Amino acid sequence: MRMVARQWRRVAAPCLAAVVFLLLVDSTFQQLVLNSRAERLALLQLRSSLGLRAKEWPIKADPCLGWVGVNCMNGRVVGINISGFKRTRIGSQNPRFSVDALQNFTRLISFNASFFMLPGSIPGWFGLRMSSLQVLDLTSCSIRGSLPTSLGNLSSLTQLHLSHNGLTGVIPSSLGQLSSLSVLNLSHNAFNGSIPQSFGFLRSLTLLDMSVNSLFGSIPPGIGTLSRLKFLNLSGNSLSSSIPPQIGDLSSLTDLDLSFNSLSGNVPPDLSGLRSLRRLVIENNMLSGLLPANLFAPLTQLQFLVLGHNNFTGAFPDALWSMPALQFLDASANNFTGSLPNLTSNANATTAVFNLSQNTFYGYLTTVILRFSFVDLSGNYFEGKVPDYVHSNVSLSRNCFQNVTSQRDFGECDSFYSGRGLKFDSGQPNATEPSPPPSRSKKSHRNVIILAAVLGGVVLIALIGILLLLMMICTRKRNTTNQRGTGVGPVPTGSSPPPPGLSLNLSSLGDSFTYQQILQATSDFNDENFIKHGHSGDLFRGLLEGGIPVVIKRIDLQSVKKETYMLEMDFFSKVSHPRIVPLLGHCLENENQKFLVYKYMPNGDLSSSLFKKNDSDDDSLQSLDWITRLKIAIGAAEVLSYLHHECTPPLVHRDVQSSSVLLDDKFEVRLGSLSEVCTQEADTHHNRISRLLRLQQTSDQSSSGSHSTTCTYDVYCFGKVLLELVTGRLGFSASDDSSMKEWLDRTLPYISIYDKELVTKIVDPSLIIDEDLLEEVWAMAIVARSCLNPKPSRRPLMRYILKALENPLKVVREDHTGSARLKATSSRGSWNAALFGSWRQSSSDVAAVPVVPKAEGTSGFKHSGTSGSQGSGQIGEGGNSSSTRRSKEIFPEPMDVQDVVVRPTE
Repeated sequence: MRMVARQWRRVAAPCLAAVVFLLLVDSTFQQLVLNSRAERLALLQLRSSLGLRAKEWPIKADPCLGWVGVNCMNGRVVGINISGFKRTRIGSQNPRFSVDALQNFTRLISFNASFFMLPGSIPGWFGLRMSSLQVLDLTSCSIRGSLPTSLGNLSSLTQLHLSHNGLTGVIPSSLGQLSSLSVLNLSHNAFNGSIPQSFGFLRSLTLLDMSVNSLFGSIPPGIGTLSRLKFLNLSGNSLSSSIPPQIGDLSSLTDLDLSFNSLSGNVPPDLSGLRSLRRLVIENNMLSGLLPANLFAPLTQLQFLVLGHNNFTGAFPDALWSMPALQFLDASANNFTGSLPNLTSNANATTAVFNLSQNTFYGYLTTVILRFSFVDLSGNYFEGKVPDYVHSNVSLSRNCFQNVTSQRDFGECDSFYSGRGLKFDSGQPNATEPSPPPSRSKKSHRNVIILAAVLGGVVLIALIGILLLLMMICTRKRNTTNQRGTGVGPVPTGSSPPPPGLSLNLSSLGDSFTYQQILQATSDFNDENFIKHGHSGDLFRGLLEGGIPVVIKRIDLQSVKKETYMLEMDFFSKVSHPRIVPLLGHCLENENQKFLVYKYMPNGDLSSSLFKKNDSDDDSLQSLDWITRLKIAIGAAEVLSYLHHECTPPLVHRDVQSSSVLLDDKFEVRLGSLSEVCTQEADTHHNRISRLLRLQQTSDQSSSGSHSTTCTYDVYCFGKVLLELVTGRLGFSASDDSSMKEWLDRTLPYISIYDKELVTKIVDPSLIIDEDLLEEVWAMAIVARSCLNPKPSRRPLMRYILKALENPLKVVREDHTGSARLKATSSRGSWNAALFGSWRQSSSDVAAVPVVPKAEGTSGFKHSGTSGSQGSGQIGEGGNSSSTRRSKEIFPEPMDVQDVVVRPTE
């Protein structure tokens, strides 16, 4: 009996364990699969209304197991993530904010549709039937309209992301009821009105970002009660009044940005309570008065401080000279005054940037500047000789120093010091003290010097006169030999005669088509073949015999000048480059209409292809990836560099915009819109003499009054194209209205050589980039900003722009190894040094880098190892170079990095 029982146990025990295991597996499986029929139907409805592809949500698979972005718990849907999904062809034709099916997910905790287009407004039921929702992310969804007040009913909500949309109206005060909310991001919209007072009740808030809107009024004092708040960004609005002292109670705050508002009054001393603060930005406001002496001493963790472009007065707080963690300090364009302290502590720190430019500091330089690796003291009244220990990354222009160039004149400096009852050290002998009479030998020596100076001046004037005469003669000869019309060719019967002095060899300009062939190719210029209205004519798609696709321009001589088409054909007869759209032929037999035939570009132009159709069967829309955008920028720079630097005389395109950048089937650039091309203003002797006498042009206007006949105009327009590639803002490069300038003023402050993360706030949200590619985006944004310098003479040459785009990492990277930390970046030709002096001139300054050829002897920096300046502004790669060192060859040196800039006139 015992043996039977023992055998039974031996057989039954494993079977029982197997049964238990199967029951557990079945129970687990039941929890993993979707067991709610209503929710499955709701998912299918959502799939249909949003036009989601079967690739992500296959209809035959269980949603909990096989659908991307669907998370389940206990057989119910708790999370839906469609971020970055692509729509089907039908869905992409009529995208809408159609998410009614979400009402059926009673246990939904998270809904993420960021970077998925949902044009339309948020429905009112959204805040009434999703009570379990904790995370709602609708970043960059093209949402418009106002926020429904019902969102205040989402009592479980912890994160609300609505940035980078088109939301308007006032911010509902009902959002102040979301007591569990920890993250609230409403930035980059068009909200107006004031910040709701109810936000003072969001006690769980750790991040509040309402930057780049149109908010006005004062900052609610109640924000000071948000004790958990770590990040507060209210920049880029129109907030006025003063900074509420209650903000000083935010002891957990690490990042505070109130820049680009209209805040006024004094900085409250209670801000010293921000003991965790690492970043404080209050630039470009109307703040004034003295900075409290004890304001910064407790802020021992502060790393980034920007006070520039306010009206602060008085002495600089002593604590700021020796803050241990400080890496960036900008106090430029204020009314700070006083002298530098003579501190020796922390003298070996080499990572800090310090900008005191455009203030009224005076006195002698001291060892305190050794505390910082990059120092800008330009635009002050420092006196005496520059000590030998001053390193080359110190900008000293427009001061009162004795042994450097580009200083204020003696009278200005003497008046400044005498007005304050101070003695000015000019380095000249005191006029009131008697000096011993010079000996006869000294008098003779002085007479010789005077005579030599007079004779030298006469010789110099004579040489300049001869040089002017020779250049005028050479210019006349070149203009005579380069006049259009040197070629001779037949003109078809019935065609309009060419302009005077201009004839063409038509055999070199492709095929000659008949009018009947043109009509047949365009189906009698059917509206379906119409592309757009061009500057000199209408563009139509065409199909030649043999199935060859073309683009045909119809030029109506009754509405445009007769020589327009001839000048364009003359351009094609003399210029050849693989990145210029090919001219296949022409038809000139009609008296009132002329036709030019171009090669068809399958991908159209940049303005229509920045967001292109996918090659897959669903034909959904997708953004051009970053590699393709960089490729397009380099291609456009190549052809413009050819026109500017390889054609004689240089040619100006005059219509550089995204619609002029044509793209073939491989997205290779072919430059179009060539009807406006002309030779650069032929005032070359004026420019050379101006350069010789170190006189700078400050306007795009040529001697003839034209704004667009110089290569610098092309550079400015190309900068707008680059910014369009970075931001994804369609039509920006074609606009010159006030709204464009306002957008430019709001965008360029986010392009900084010192802070890579700033550019992420303006990057096209549809771009998916990793950390390495972000550096390339950052570099292109910096190049774009340099192209948009309001002073034409300070824009980089196109050949340097091309080198920068071909080697973008050289723009933003530098050597940080060992002792090279100071030396590798010490040349004034470096991008950092060139940028440092003028990147913060004013809130309306749309340029960053004054880039002009360097005149010898104008530098306020000391040179270290390399100079090699040439007439073109190119700086050689001499000295101890490094693969990660910022290129000195790409960007020429500035003549005076502190010149005040003005708004461009283009």
